[in-house]
Amino acid sequence: MVERDIFFTAEGLEKIESEIEYLKTVRRKEVAERIKVALGYGDLSENSEYDEAKNEQAQVEERIAKLEMMLRNAKLIDENKLNKEIVNIGSIVKIKDLTDGDEEEYSIVGSAEADPLNGKISNESPVGAKLIGLKIGDVVEIEIPDGLVKYEVTDISF
Repeated sequence: MVERDIFFTAEGLEKIESEIEYLKTVRRKEVAERIKVALGYGDLSENSEYDEAKNEQAQVEERIAKLEMMLRNAKLIDENKLNKEIVNIGSIVKIKDLTDGDEEEYSIVGSAEADPLNGKISNESPVGAKLIGLKIGDVVEIEIPDGLVKYEVTDISF
């Protein structure tokens, strides 16, 4: 697998570090205890509790490995060095749909932090990628699942 830079806001990086800490200090112990209890049930060939606990252990270890890989490739976005006049990763951008006048606000984040339901869109998403580099007043056409939409950037903040 080709590793590439993964961009994070300070908040996103902190969440990843907290999750790793939780998985290593709490979840590993919980799963190890479940395995220990399941081993006490005897014959492993028919021990579904043991199989479930081992599967859960594998999932926890896989998640830890994935998060640690993300940290190795993490690039922290220094908001102090960003041009405040244009949309960047770390920007909060307000856009107006020029068709119906609806306004939306998005935080542009790295792909690992994306959470569209909470207004955090990836710099690699169709909308996020097209917004990067725009200024207030710029108009852009973006292909979304519903078709072609025209947006105007109305505000940029951090």
